[in-house]
Amino acid sequence: MLPPVSDPIRQPARQSDAATSAHDRVYRGLRSRIMFGQMAPGESLTLRGIGRDFHCSMTPAREAVHRLVAEGALQMSSSGRVATPELSGERIEELASLRALLEVELASRALPRAHMALIERLQSINNAITEVVSNRDAMGYIRANLEFHRTLYLRAQAPAMLAMTETVWLQLGPTMRALYSRLRRSEAPYQHRLIIAALKAGDEPGLRLAVRSDVTNGLKMLADP
Repeated sequence: MLPPVSDPIRQPARQSDAATSAHDRVYRGLRSRIMFGQMAPGESLTLRGIGRDFHCSMTPAREAVHRLVAEGALQMSSSGRVATPELSGERIEELASLRALLEVELASRALPRAHMALIERLQSINNAITEVVSNRDAMGYIRANLEFHRTLYLRAQAPAMLAMTETVWLQLGPTMRALYSRLRRSEAPYQHRLIIAALKAGDEPGLRLAVRSDVTNGLKMLADP
């Protein structure tokens, strides 16, 4: 009996799929670590360390790093050193302004679709934020806070605008961790209650003001210490 003939088309395709899957897994894993404040500003990364953490070869680690550098989530020096960004006051102010522009517009677009189920979901997330804040859980706070905003903004049905917003969140992730260490909160941000109240009342000006205040106040404290 002749040995089976390998398929010259399907075999490279399987290899390509595996490489894509490994790259995507590493990219998403690193992206989550950065966005949710698991890495401090200026923290260095190595391809060897990434490969060890994600059980992958150097190639998907390198591809994921290059993608995150392109998104502004990581910085690469001329010597090849890779690290999370240490944002200047000017850069923080710029990103805070972007958040104000994008997120206020997303909230405004979400308002006509803000039915009671959404409002109840936001209230539930806000209760969870109070719990993680009381436990001094910085990463839990960042994750739950972004979930609060993303849950609202999904109702805007503006995927391009939301993608731009998430890129800003990604660039700010390590800085948000630094910000949390300077806050002395014992509950969820007061502005979240204002956001929920404005949604219940259908108050667009109040909603826009509450969102703008929520996304800029803390960052301005970092930009102007």
